[in-house]
Amino acid sequence: MTRDPVVRNDVGGTVHGTVVQAGRIDTLTVAAVVPAIVPGSPPPRLLPPATRHFTDRRDALDRLTALLDGAEDDPAPRVVLLTGTGGIGKSATALHFAARLRDRFDGGQLHADLRGDATATAATPSAILVRFLRALGVAPQYVPAEEQEQIDWFRTLTADRRLLTVLDNAHSAAQVLPLLPTGPGSLTLVTSRRRLDGLTRETGAHRLALTPLGPADSALLLTRLSGRDGTHARTGAAAVARRCGGLPLALCMAGERLAVRTHLTWQQLERDMATPAADAHGTGGAEGRDPVTAGADTSYQDLTPDAARLYRLGGLRRWSGLTAPAAAALAEVTAERAAELLEELASLHLVEEYESGRYRYHDLLRAHAERRALETDGPGRSAAAVGRLLRHHLAMAAAADARVMPGRWRLGPVYDRLPEGPGVPATPGAATDWQLAERENLVEAVRTADAYGLDDLTWQLCEALWSLFFRQGFHEEWIATHRLGIAAVTRCPAPPGAEGRMHTQLGFAFHQLGRYAEAEAAFTAAAEADRRAAFRTGEATARESIGLVRLAQGRHEEAADSFRTAGTLTEDPRARALLAHHLGRALSGQGRHADAVATLERARELMAALPDAYNEARVLTSLGEAALAAGDRERAARVLADAAERMAGERVPVQEAALAALRARAAATTQERRSFLTDAIERYERLGAPQAAALRAEREALR
Repeated sequence: MTRDPVVRNDVGGTVHGTVVQAGRIDTLTVAAVVPAIVPGSPPPRLLPPATRHFTDRRDALDRLTALLDGAEDDPAPRVVLLTGTGGIGKSATALHFAARLRDRFDGGQLHADLRGDATATAATPSAILVRFLRALGVAPQYVPAEEQEQIDWFRTLTADRRLLTVLDNAHSAAQVLPLLPTGPGSLTLVTSRRRLDGLTRETGAHRLALTPLGPADSALLLTRLSGRDGTHARTGAAAVARRCGGLPLALCMAGERLAVRTHLTWQQLERDMATPAADAHGTGGAEGRDPVTAGADTSYQDLTPDAARLYRLGGLRRWSGLTAPAAAALAEVTAERAAELLEELASLHLVEEYESGRYRYHDLLRAHAERRALETDGPGRSAAAVGRLLRHHLAMAAAADARVMPGRWRLGPVYDRLPEGPGVPATPGAATDWQLAERENLVEAVRTADAYGLDDLTWQLCEALWSLFFRQGFHEEWIATHRLGIAAVTRCPAPPGAEGRMHTQLGFAFHQLGRYAEAEAAFTAAAEADRRAAFRTGEATARESIGLVRLAQGRHEEAADSFRTAGTLTEDPRARALLAHHLGRALSGQGRHADAVATLERARELMAALPDAYNEARVLTSLGEAALAAGDRERAARVLADAAERMAGERVPVQEAALAALRARAAATTQERRSFLTDAIERYERLGAPQAAALRAEREALR
């Protein structure tokens, strides 16, 4: 059974663009809502550090500076598009520019990797907007679920800010346009291999096409990276630079190789890059090699066998990043050894440590690693490595899910053997942080399991993603993964109830988005699947969920019928207590106040017997609202005071704020009402909630 829905952290999101008033959910249009900014939120600082050995691009930087200096009186935000081939240094150039210019932008800096090298992995605007809105101070509970509402809030929040934004590796203009700040004087730097003509057409973006570095700057970059200088080094660097074609990625690999292999000469490196390499760790041979491939081949030959194997296997899928525990699963080594191997790869510029302990491939190097894996390890061993990593992600995702929401019943066999020890999140907060950090990898894991025909892992990964999506949103990814989960669970042996679980989890994604017809269809499919499987617990949850949809739509009589049906399917005390609460709310919505009060009193008794202090407080809140609706203000005040006392120990600030607002309605005097309104306003302001503005107006109207 689900927790009683009030706001996002109870039902996992409910419908966004909503506020809680008098203990119920009332839908608002986004135009009526003031964006939820936490008071005192610092300006966002999302820019990663610029590269240490950046070289040249003086002309491009001069052009960008001139553009900014020449448009100081222009109110339009500016967009600059950096284009060029893979490995040309677009990302490094954008970050270097941003580091040089960020003092001009007091509104803060935003950054996102749009992962645009492939359509399948390109980030959705919604996923990026969720991050940006939170960075701008929107409390997580109030980030809208619908992408258009996210866009509206983002534009409102940035309208008066002078922001510097870097959107790296864009796939299309449609991906970029929703992410552009609207504040006068703001600057957005976009990098892409594509022309993005639509971006130029829609925004008047200025295009800076990056070209390969010239011979002198290429040689300079090589000498800086290698740590070698002098006349002999400059001569050798010039020869190696010619092999690199002026591509910074190839130059970085060559320079790092010289820095690591202190006995390697410039002449030997140049010969290595000129000759198609035989694979020292397996098969190999001639390839039609571009400068990046040539550089990757020569650096690859310097790897120890273990590092070479990890490099190959890590490139088999487009993971957003690798950590030591994930690399350990791939390479069948300890986490400590995996950390050493990742450092070895980073030392040769074959991967990049973009955050502490997290490494990623340039997409050209990932493709090179994948080719090497298929040549050296073959399809069988490559698939086995991917399977090991998927099982690692599943085990960790399940451990985090169980930590975030420990009271939920689960079906996946993975929950019978959850990992423990170092690296496994020990607290709900740490588990949530892990989920957010690994979100893109977990979504890719679902896609990968589906692509490899690992149906049992596909649906179990979806189940393990429940608390992440339930609490945090990311609805497009939620829906896409769970559609794969539904298909997978019908193709493989699975525990009774697994198919229903997939439909139910998908249904809540639609419910949060306000797509009630689709939500009810998903919950109905879940109920039918669980009925066929004779899985009464799942069917009860599905029938309850149908009732919640109908309750949100104001279909109170139909909702009550759903809750009664669910009650006939379960003997679980907690489930029956929750259903009594739902039924009481449905009866109250029908205006049957006496019946509602009696049912809610019964729900209170059931909750107290569990015990469940949080949900007992929620029942008392609904009971107070029902008493108010019946005109019994005195009883409402007593019950709500009791609810507040129980809620105080539960650390649920959203519900405490809503309860304070409700107590204002039950207050006997103007002074009491003002006091409760002030309490509610302060609580909502700390959350950055949109309700604060309306409550301030209500308080001002008191005389």
